[in-house]
Parts: sequence; C-alpha cells; structure tokens
Amino acid sequence: VKIDPATLPAYPNIHYLGGKDYKKLPDYLGGWDVAMMPFALNESTRFISPTKTPEYLAGGIPVVSTAIQDVVNPYGDKGLVYIAHSAEDFIKGIAQQLGNKNNPAWLKAVDSFLEDNSWDITVDKMMFQINVLLEAKQQDKLVKKEEVYV
Repeated sequence: VKIDPATLPAYPNIHYLGGKDYKKLPDYLGGWDVAMMPFALNESTRFISPTKTPEYLAGGIPVVSTAIQDVVNPYGDKGLVYIAHSAEDFIKGIAQQLGNKNNPAWLKAVDSFLEDNSWDITVDKMMFQINVLLEAKQQDKLVKKEEVYV
C-alpha cells in the first residue's frame, strides 16, 4: 500500500499477488514452506507490531523476520521465529526454519504459545486494566479531601 510498485525488484521468480481476503489465507499458506518478514529497520518500523506473525505461526508456517521489536519479543525470544540481523543471516534462518514446518516439538511450542494469545484474551486483559484504573479513579473521588487554605 505504501510502496510504489515501480520500485520493487522484478525477477521471473518473484510474483506480487496483492491483497487477499483472509478466507483465502489458508489456501496460500498451504503452499508455503517459510514465511519471510524482511522489514526495514527504521523510524517507520520502530513501533510496528506485525499481526502477520501469529497468523503465519497459527498456519504452521515457520517465520524468519528482521529484528522488529514486537517480533523479537516474544516470538524470537521463545524460539518460535528466527530473527535475522543481515542478508546472510536471513538465508541461514530460512534454511534452519525449513526443518520446523513438520517438526512436532516446534509446532507444539507454537500452539502452546498461541493458545493464550487470542484477540479475546487480549481484549479481556485490556478491559481488566481499564477497569482497575477506572475503579482507582472512582475510589479517589470517594475519598473526602480536606480543604487547605494557604
């Protein structure tokens, strides 16, 4: 969306498919061996949180990503995603991740992590924090404050 297609590399083995409906995502993921997230590391990507990461993992697709903070922590830290720090490292990560697609231990670790990370759980945690703050604010209003004159 934010990239001029004319600036993208053009090679016979690269195909730009454009946006796809989420309903079609399983069909596409079924043909993938590894998902790549080669984000540039700059001010524009400093605070992004790619929702692609759990989507790819939920599809059983190993992921290689550049060091985007919200991918490094938690996915890279937990060994669920390979974090690459150079082009050569990216290639190394792809080679390593190819073995994870059918690795039962990796798939179990991914499923176990994602089991506690649904949108519903995230919303529940956020609502809990909001309610804690609202309750604290309400309690503060109920406390009788002494008037002080100086």
